[in-house]
Amino acid sequence: MNVAVSSPVSIESPSPSPQPLPESHAAQIVADVGGTFARLAWSCGDGRAPRIEGFRRYRCADHPSLSSILADFAGERAGSGCGAVVAIAGLLRGDVLVNANLPWPVAVESTRQQAGLHSLQLINDFEAVALAIPHVRADALVALHGSGDPTTAWPALVLGPGTGLGAALRFADGARPVLASEVGHSALSAGTALELDVLRLLLQRWDHVDNERVLSGTGMLNLYQCLCQLRGASAHWDDTEALLAAAHRGDDPLARETVHMFCGWLGSFVGDLAIAFGARAVYLAGGVSAHIAPFLPDSPFVARFLNKGVLASVLQQVPVWRVEHGELGVLGAAAWNASVAR
Repeated sequence: MNVAVSSPVSIESPSPSPQPLPESHAAQIVADVGGTFARLAWSCGDGRAPRIEGFRRYRCADHPSLSSILADFAGERAGSGCGAVVAIAGLLRGDVLVNANLPWPVAVESTRQQAGLHSLQLINDFEAVALAIPHVRADALVALHGSGDPTTAWPALVLGPGTGLGAALRFADGARPVLASEVGHSALSAGTALELDVLRLLLQRWDHVDNERVLSGTGMLNLYQCLCQLRGASAHWDDTEALLAAAHRGDDPLARETVHMFCGWLGSFVGDLAIAFGARAVYLAGGVSAHIAPFLPDSPFVARFLNKGVLASVLQQVPVWRVEHGELGVLGAAAWNASVAR
């Protein structure tokens, strides 16, 4: 399956009372599927200003397959013979999606048939997030570093930790305005003595320690376990949600140290990517980014982002924003769908 991306068009916010659609413009399912949740909506319109409506969220582990989620959602408009555009974590190899974080395998044609769809397109999840960036309102952007002016400079690096770790580069325009990546699976780089100690422990567990082993929701738990081992302490938390809750309460110093260290390591990674891609702006998204938001201002995130030797002065000119928007992947899938419909 070939996945082509064209320039997106503007997206309107969901309307509580959508107007009837012309028969020639059938509703399409647009979805954002990660390792933990699948978010779905209907995208309706003529390819110039699609309407987004009917958001629903599914917990992936509660369903036996992607096709069952799509079929359940499509059942809301039974008989519509709809298609779907799905932003999903992973990389397509022919008909099969390569992914380490989903609870089930995904093959395009069998998923389409089992869901009862007339068409199914899969695009990279952070490719979709990057497509959505030009349509994010200024009040959804929180400045972490640099100018308070939300005017976007291109190319823009869009990335974020969730169940995994995604990243993409967004250009101003062109036939293919987004460069997707699987940089979450590239090798993790340590920048402090403590990070080196953690990396040594992780190398005892895995031959290849990629960025997701630390810079993701599950990776944060790996980091916590390593810190417990290095400090000679017992691990009290066995899931990321409980770990973050303890860090927020402030009653577990190791939990707080874990999140503090996670923020710094993430900042260093973001700086590396900004240099590698020549980014002129950075947008931090992803579910984990929202959970660590209260810790970011007082963490080493910005200091580690800038700690790049002679290129520190270059990164001083690169603004970093955190995006407070829970439906970027869905909007990006709608933008992809709209660009194809034009």
